Amino acid sequence: MSKILSGVVTLAAMCALSLFLSCGSSSSRPAGVLYTVTQGLNGSGNSVSSFGMNLDNGELEYINSNASTCPTPSTTTDSNPCGLPVDILLDPRGATAFILDQGVPTLNVAPAIYPYTVNSDGSLAGPGTAINWTSTTQPDLAVAMVRDAAGQFLFVIDQGAYPSPLNCPAAGTPGANNPMYVGCPSVSVFTMKQGSPTTLTLGSNSPYYTSKLPTALSAVASPSSTNAQELLFVTNNLDICTVGCNPPHNDNTVSVYAIGSDGTLTEQKSSPYTVAATNPVSVMAVNTNPVGQPGLGGLFVYVGTNVQTGGGVYPFQICTVINAVCTTQADVDLALLTPLQTCTQQCIPIPPTAAGLNPAQMAVDPTNNFLYVLSEGSSQLFGFRVNTSQGTLTALSPASQPTGTQPFGMALHASVNSQGQNIYSASGQFLYVSNTLSSNITAFGLSTANGTMSSLGTQIAPAAPTGIAVH
Repeated sequence: MSKILSGVVTLAAMCALSLFLSCGSSSSRPAGVLYTVTQGLNGSGNSVSSFGMNLDNGELEYINSNASTCPTPSTTTDSNPCGLPVDILLDPRGATAFILDQGVPTLNVAPAIYPYTVNSDGSLAGPGTAINWTSTTQPDLAVAMVRDAAGQFLFVIDQGAYPSPLNCPAAGTPGANNPMYVGCPSVSVFTMKQGSPTTLTLGSNSPYYTSKLPTALSAVASPSSTNAQELLFVTNNLDICTVGCNPPHNDNTVSVYAIGSDGTLTEQKSSPYTVAATNPVSVMAVNTNPVGQPGLGGLFVYVGTNVQTGGGVYPFQICTVINAVCTTQADVDLALLTPLQTCTQQCIPIPPTAAGLNPAQMAVDPTNNFLYVLSEGSSQLFGFRVNTSQGTLTALSPASQPTGTQPFGMALHASVNSQGQNIYSASGQFLYVSNTLSSNITAFGLSTANGTMSSLGTQIAPAAPTGIAVH
């Protein structure tokens, strides 16, 4: 995602133009907080803005936008000394925020994660000391990060330099403290140590080098009774080619990694798996088994692809039990990834579900009944009901809602827990979308009964918002 240029909006203008923003201050932390990373104008103004959330109606109260995403002051000759901020996430307690800066390949500025302490009013204090995992002697480009649900690990994908160095190691080579292999695509794992603030420690085999350019990632716990483990799914759309080919050719695969108890990654034997479409750009793994009741649902993986004729979501399943598609115990032991199929006299792959141009982000509600897909190219939010036993998707009614221009990220604030029980007095759930080109945030109410999306309005945000997180 390249930086989008947009006009700088002052707080006064935000208060005047917002459809549902309340401006003011609060002496105590609100029940819900929203954070959005913004890229500013021409590399200047990179920051993270904080908003208090009204859990009864989804309205936001502006807290501040004073937290810089770079501790190095910008100058007239270097307006962007840390690189563009693209992602933000919180630890499970909402006590620490982590912001991913891409780095600046042309200036040999390494990508970094910056930690922030969440203040009592929801604002951020920081940034703290940069967390690096690559060298500055050859440029790298970090593109996304996620954490597991328990907050034990944080994962980062890095596309490295382009073209890739000639000395990139074989896939799976552990690269910690090996400066020879900088500039090569990788997956890195950080252990999250809970505390005030939560800290990150790079895993022993990170960066874990790949032979392909990663585009998106998703982590999930497998419900298999015979092969219980945590899995990491990474989409790839280009092979790394260092001899006799320029540019690299399309790869279009999904890599599957087992996550060890210490964060060590081990690629599954049958990985990577081919996706039957070019340019996979997003992935979401969903465990639909009710808590404590394995076998009543499944483990399904949805891959968003972007082609010229329109994007689609391809459904896959992980073999956790023996069935018509996963026919042997070996399939279960391997956690085999296979296209979702319908089987009568023969098994036929289920076709992809249309989800607009460039379905770049996906989210699932905590009951795993509804999947939401953000179409960057079509500026739409699509919603689907998940068949929790079969994994198939059915479009909601209406099937989509408009967002702002070039939506980048989304965050869902749940009013129900994973057992479907109400945990707030709120009337529903809320999903917020950051729109980079229109520099605003679109809010939606989500029905806890049928998942339907209703527009709650759009508010002005500081210029070029990207990553977004809620707690």
